[in-house]
Amino acid sequence: MTDQSGAGQSRPTALPIVINAQYVKDFSFENPNAPQTLLPGQPAPQVSVGVDVRSQQVGETLYEVVLEMRCEAKVGENTAFLVELSYAGLFTLQGLADEHIRPVLLIEGPRLLFPFARAIVADATRDGGYPPLMINPIDFTDLYRRQTAPQQQTTA
Repeated sequence: MTDQSGAGQSRPTALPIVINAQYVKDFSFENPNAPQTLLPGQPAPQVSVGVDVRSQQVGETLYEVVLEMRCEAKVGENTAFLVELSYAGLFTLQGLADEHIRPVLLIEGPRLLFPFARAIVADATRDGGYPPLMINPIDFTDLYRRQTAPQQQTTA
């Protein structure tokens, strides 16, 4: 992006969000019924994926966003694998009005972190002996709306 306000001059405009760091905050992979769940002829596991996002302010303009994923695969009543991941990022936000900080953190933050968290889950399931679990893209705008809807109803 450039600002074309000058006479023939252009200067880059600062983005309101900067990623300072990304990191695994907590990670667990469990394969409790191996090798039975890995034997040939086993039915495909039924996989459920849960996602949550939280944030906290850690400095004047510095925020931590944590993308939490819980992926569980079951074959019948037996757990094939369980992956729990908390993947975080440190973000600097500048020039945003207070009412925009929370939506930016809980929508744009996880959107930027998701591809990396998805790769960690895929690698863990592959390394556990299963096909890589490729989590479908997540609509973080819709997730944010669903998280804030109960709060808006109680204040209305």
